[in-house]
Amino acid sequence: MHQTLQEVNSMINKRLKDAIFTDQWSDLCMDTLSPFGYVLVTSQRMQGVFLLVFAKYYHLPFLRGVQTESTRTGLGGYWGNKGGVSARMAIFGHMVCFLNCHLPAHMENSEQRMEDFESILQQQQFEGQSANGVLDHDVVFWFGDLNFRIEALDMHFVKLSIDGNKLSTLWEKDQLNMAKESETVLEGFHEGPLKFPPTYKFDVGTNTYDTSAKKRKPAWTDRILWKIKPFESAVPSRTPPLKRSSVAQLTSGVTVTQHSYRSHMEYLTSDHKPVSAIFTLRFPYKVDLPLVQFFVEDEWTKVSDAIVKFRMAASFPRSSWDWIGLYKVGFRHHKDYVGYVWAKQEDSDSVKQQCQVAFGEETLPKGSGEYILGYYSNNMSTIVGVTEPFQIMLPSSLPSSSPSDSSDYSSEDDSTLVLLRPKSRSPSPGKAKQRGRRSRSRSPALPKLQALNLRPHSREKGKDRSPSPRVGYRAKRERLMCEPDESPISSAPHPHTCASPGTPGIEVSAPEALGDKGIAGEKKPQENALSGGKASGESKAAGL
Repeated sequence: MHQTLQEVNSMINKRLKDAIFTDQWSDLCMDTLSPFGYVLVTSQRMQGVFLLVFAKYYHLPFLRGVQTESTRTGLGGYWGNKGGVSARMAIFGHMVCFLNCHLPAHMENSEQRMEDFESILQQQQFEGQSANGVLDHDVVFWFGDLNFRIEALDMHFVKLSIDGNKLSTLWEKDQLNMAKESETVLEGFHEGPLKFPPTYKFDVGTNTYDTSAKKRKPAWTDRILWKIKPFESAVPSRTPPLKRSSVAQLTSGVTVTQHSYRSHMEYLTSDHKPVSAIFTLRFPYKVDLPLVQFFVEDEWTKVSDAIVKFRMAASFPRSSWDWIGLYKVGFRHHKDYVGYVWAKQEDSDSVKQQCQVAFGEETLPKGSGEYILGYYSNNMSTIVGVTEPFQIMLPSSLPSSSPSDSSDYSSEDDSTLVLLRPKSRSPSPGKAKQRGRRSRSRSPALPKLQALNLRPHSREKGKDRSPSPRVGYRAKRERLMCEPDESPISSAPHPHTCASPGTPGIEVSAPEALGDKGIAGEKKPQENALSGGKASGESKAAGL
């Protein structure tokens, strides 16, 4: 399946955004098609001309040699508002090319359209031993806003024919149909009957043909054609050249059947109506052996089940940058994986010609779901092997429990603030009074903390630096701050300190809690002296 777009918004700010992020059209197409099992194979954009190719995920291993090209024809080849973008690949061993073109507009430019088409065919060359040019492929699909018009008939007659559903009267004056009878480059191109009304030009938001001052004549500007490569006989033939109508019969066995060819009048966002077609391709033979085959368990219920064994074909051009992706069924493109591992050959069985890798626990999805594995080839830039869908049913990870306080102390003990600060000498007695430091605690009990009077700790013993207004609670606080084998000295006139076992050179101080009226900035009794200074009638309290 392929999707093509014309005259996509290509303003500079939009192009810059699309260069950084996935463009909205690709996202929309992938979101719409991925639930049906379609995966984006490749895409190519040239300003407003856009081409996307999708395939069922189980067909991915048989799409090889994927390449894209683009050719500018606007402003003499310097501007990409006109031109063509293409994508080619081998499908089950047969070369197929998709070419999306936006050709020059206006009635009088029919010859210019043919010149641009020939220029696109000449400039687009692919790498490889076969099918270097567009027309060298076994099958070519050519489509887009080709801009061919209806000649010789006036506006009134054209509209009467459309309203009366007499579309066949307009076919013979269609410029593309006329060119197929005279232009050599169009030999062998086929198109289904135009049984839908002309798709251009409409008033935006309506199904009414152009009512502006220009009053463009309706035309089939949006077309889908195909061509099958003629059979090339090794023996020169002396028979005269065959008529164009019989060229498709002498092919190498590939057949193309068109099941539908229609427009979609329900879309009103453009002055064009989109066109779609459905085809079936039948090949005389198929290359349907994948380059990589997988051997995995049908169900992964534990991490040890995530063992992936795979076998590579002898002709496979392996790279050390190949990887195996784990995809959830309904994935959008080859990078839309849940997890991946590098496709190393360290664990291999030379007898069975098998390699083995394992997914780690951190790369596996939790819970249950349906997944597939895909082998991505760095050299071929595509997935070259997939598995059938299988089940992963791993237990969901338990939510990590928040750390809890295992102490048996009351909530009042939880409100005790612990300060960690380097050891330092006591402030000089001759210096001016020092202001208390403010500190924040990141403890889970932070909302319970009331305003605390924080004072620098002093190593000088025998001096009462911070007498507690609530001596009765000292024993509990000191039990928090000391080693289990130490006995707190509740009658000591100074705050008890003990070295932190995990931080040498750091002291832990248990500042005293204020009374019930301890509010930040409130005046306290004179005995609440600051460390290293004279008694002061006011002390600073930090409100946490």
